[in-house]
Amino acid sequence: MEYELLGWPPDGPKLRLDYERFSYAGKFVMTNTGKAVARSADGEIVAAVAFNEDRTDADTLWLRYVTVDRDRRGEGIGPPLCREVRDRARKRGYERLRIAVNNPFAYEALYRAGFAYTGETTGIAELILEYPTPDDDTDWDDRERYQAGLEEFRDRDLSDDETAFLDTRRDNEPPDRETRDE
Repeated sequence: MEYELLGWPPDGPKLRLDYERFSYAGKFVMTNTGKAVARSADGEIVAAVAFNEDRTDADTLWLRYVTVDRDRRGEGIGPPLCREVRDRARKRGYERLRIAVNNPFAYEALYRAGFAYTGETTGIAELILEYPTPDDDTDWDDRERYQAGLEEFRDRDLSDDETAFLDTRRDNEPPDRETRDE
């Protein structure tokens, strides 16, 4: 897999993705977000992430949309792509990265990329994760922080796949996380 950063906000490139293969495909044609992609050995885009600076905190970069080709989901492509953006953003001077996730699969993938639950949600009930691990006033250890986010999802109307996924993680430690800036 090859990872490529295509541009930084606010002057990111347009990226046209096939809406039948990629969720959020229309969001990637905006030019005010930075973009990064994962390419297969033959050069085909198999995942993409769009990101922009926080409107009120220039030290924070938000990952806005992460998408993986529908036929390639579950192969572990998203976490390394997010790590690539994370590490490049830190080298560029961003102190923290944030993302709001709307399902337990994305939550797990971002945990694998080194992000951790902040205890916050957005107005549309997305859970906010942050890198590095938030320095907040909770007394959560890593397991408690991870489980608190999973519990947020358990209280929702979920698909059978999401429910089964959450059941396999009940009382687990968080997944192995790649937290080092390269």
